[in-house]
Amino acid sequence: MDPATNDLFDLVKDGVLLCKLINVAVPGTIDERAINTKKVLNPWERNENHTLCLNSAKAIGCTVVNIGTQDLVEGRPHLLLGLISQIIKIQLLADLNLKKTPQLVELVDDSKDVEELLGLPPEKVLLKWMNFHLKKVGYEKQVTNFSSDLKDGEAYAHLLNALAPELSSPATLDTKDPTERANLVLEQAEKLDCKRYLTPKDIVEGSPNLNLAFVAQIFQHRNGLSVDSSKMSFAEMMTDDAQTSREERCFRLWINSLGIPTYVNNVFEDVRSGWVLLEVLDKVSPGIVIWKLASKPPIKMPFRKVENCNQVVKIGKELNFSLVNIAGNDIVQGNKKLILAFLWQLMRFTMLQLLKNLRSHSQGKEITDADILRWANNKVKKAGRTSQMDSFKDKNLSNGIFFLELLSAVEPRVVNWSVVTKGEADEDKKLNATYIISVARKLGCSIFLLPEDIIEVNQKMILILTASIMYWSLQKPAEESEDNEVTDDSPMDGESETSLSREVSELAINDAASGSSSQVEEK
Repeated sequence: MDPATNDLFDLVKDGVLLCKLINVAVPGTIDERAINTKKVLNPWERNENHTLCLNSAKAIGCTVVNIGTQDLVEGRPHLLLGLISQIIKIQLLADLNLKKTPQLVELVDDSKDVEELLGLPPEKVLLKWMNFHLKKVGYEKQVTNFSSDLKDGEAYAHLLNALAPELSSPATLDTKDPTERANLVLEQAEKLDCKRYLTPKDIVEGSPNLNLAFVAQIFQHRNGLSVDSSKMSFAEMMTDDAQTSREERCFRLWINSLGIPTYVNNVFEDVRSGWVLLEVLDKVSPGIVIWKLASKPPIKMPFRKVENCNQVVKIGKELNFSLVNIAGNDIVQGNKKLILAFLWQLMRFTMLQLLKNLRSHSQGKEITDADILRWANNKVKKAGRTSQMDSFKDKNLSNGIFFLELLSAVEPRVVNWSVVTKGEADEDKKLNATYIISVARKLGCSIFLLPEDIIEVNQKMILILTASIMYWSLQKPAEESEDNEVTDDSPMDGESETSLSREVSELAINDAASGSSSQVEEK
């Protein structure tokens, strides 16, 4: 790309560049075998790339609102820059958490502070890290933002002196001209292998995005944190096991995709005030929350948090959630097992509630797990394939073949069978699982699971994956979906239900889970 021109907006029009950029930000997000990469793409293939891009962007934590595939096709600058900056920011801030950089525990003194650190967004952790080093070298000002507080370049000069005293120069602080100081700061940073992505003018003008990127780059090259074995072991105790981490990630991304006002950085910390859960409940069932009895963060008095969480539990019981021996204080205390159980029921309720609201389209019958299972097996069978699944926890699903056959059944051209493995060895299972997720997103499924969820047959995630594929298939016009009708020998809770009625219901399910209707409207 020539930086002197605007050819970036032309180069993204086929979708390949953005998909590859997402893989730079979070390696392995997109299976590149699923990207359409031939020199000349037809409109369908180009749309698939953009759909894959947008669904994958949501899956790594981007807020994808008011942007659809057509915006990418047309290369609309402000929307593209917003998306690209989010992707780059995710890459730059990827290591600013205790799991990736346990040395960050040095920034705090006790367990209470560690809990607070776990709940901070990456930008706040970066500021905390910067102020930690500035305080050590006697810089008295507190840096609270990446704009006005950095304009004079003094904080940068002190930070680099703290991290790399061997490269420091008195001239950086002695100069009176902010632009000259900014230039000297950049020269010193280059000696740490920090590439020069911003100019002295950007620092002096206080460009928040570019300053954030610059500080994050300094952190990546030299964070200056020590390895304190006692604190490191404590940090490891505070981080979650793999399964819990995956579920937290899935629910966090799902909540953020709903478009509630609050952005969730860490589910276990951010739900403890009860406010986020109230926002989600109100989104799912408008009017169900009594807002006059709720307290909005920041909340100084602990009993206010308990009041919020008591209302969350009360509403959950009204919605027939299984909440035996659960009180609001369990959420306030951050009981991870109970929080995950509540969120799963909340996600499940979202689906059922939308179906209930659309009963006029479903002949008075709601879709059940069994209906989704039956639909998937019928679809694969009608396509002449032999795979079947006994349940959403069928261990045979780990090789991925059933889902590849299901995807091929709903859209024959979407699976490239030449890249599919038999799924016998662990590595082959992972290749298939990664490919399944990318192909499903390429079709238009907004899903947040990881390959491990398929390999380990995580029942909850398998259900969501199957429902999402069902949604995509049944949203096609009725004249294109004649073979989707339920056969006479597969009753739905005692009655037959047409493909069209399920199409409308499943469309609503996925629309709520993705938090965006732009792709649905476009299709």
